[in-house]
Amino acid sequence: MQGSELKYNAQKVIVTISALLLIGKVVAYQLTNSVGILTDALESIVNVVAGVLSLISIGVSLKPKDENHPFGHGKVELLSASVEGLLIAVAGVIIIYEAVYRFFVPREIQQLDIGILIIAVAGLVNFIMGEYSIKIGKKHNSIALVSGGKHLKSDTYSTIGLVLGLIILYYTKLHWLDSVIAAIFGSIITIAGIKILKQTTSNLVDEADFELMAKIAEVLNSHRDENRIDISNSRIIKYGDTNHFDCDMTIPWYFNINDADKISKAIKSELSENFKENIDLAVHIFPCKPQNCPNCLKLDCAERQSPFVCKLEWTMQSIIQPR
Repeated sequence: MQGSELKYNAQKVIVTISALLLIGKVVAYQLTNSVGILTDALESIVNVVAGVLSLISIGVSLKPKDENHPFGHGKVELLSASVEGLLIAVAGVIIIYEAVYRFFVPREIQQLDIGILIIAVAGLVNFIMGEYSIKIGKKHNSIALVSGGKHLKSDTYSTIGLVLGLIILYYTKLHWLDSVIAAIFGSIITIAGIKILKQTTSNLVDEADFELMAKIAEVLNSHRDENRIDISNSRIIKYGDTNHFDCDMTIPWYFNINDADKISKAIKSELSENFKENIDLAVHIFPCKPQNCPNCLKLDCAERQSPFVCKLEWTMQSIIQPR
């Protein structure tokens, strides 16, 4: 099965299970009247809506490049993940509001033991789904699956705290604790949503990924040979499961087009071997100049204008600088 199909099928499984968990949590809320359990149910609504959006976005992102979208449709996954982050943050605010309201207008809590059991089982299932989603997302470079998986896992951690709080409430009968628990976890949910929104919007506006660029510099440096005199003005843009990388490469001025093509293909092969994402490479070839001679590794060059002095290491900072 292709990676694209795995991503789509994984999201279908997650949406289906999320819908079943939502039904279970709504039942738990109806049985207990606990605003803490309502917190979990509201977040599950977000899970289902966000899951459906992710499913749609992954389906769209799988479409091939066309005339109107020469870089493909990968960015739609970022839009989906951004909407998910926004929905999570809004749900958190609603939960906080409901918690404060219930603090002043309490309702009788019933059958809390059953509610605790349902929420605990749902939390365990969420954790398993989150691990699965992140694993598939990282393997096939799907930010929608990764962000969705992180949300599901954060939902699990909040569920653990919620269950502990509900157990305390069950034994102490201090009903005001229900509102306090909901307010705490509403705040946690809001912060989680804002973090997801920040990450995805950064990618939407093509914010520089210095960590990825540093890894690229490491790969290029380790495969460097005497014909690759310098590399500069490097940039990378992410579209779904494809990284579009372009750079300026300085080679001996007397090389022909075939020589330049071999160097470009070698670079693409090296990057493809070290990164799971697809690589769309554009290398702009420039001829060397006399000022390159002191750092040129081609020691037997008949055109050398000055002696070799030292090798300049390619770092993330050096390869992104224009020359």
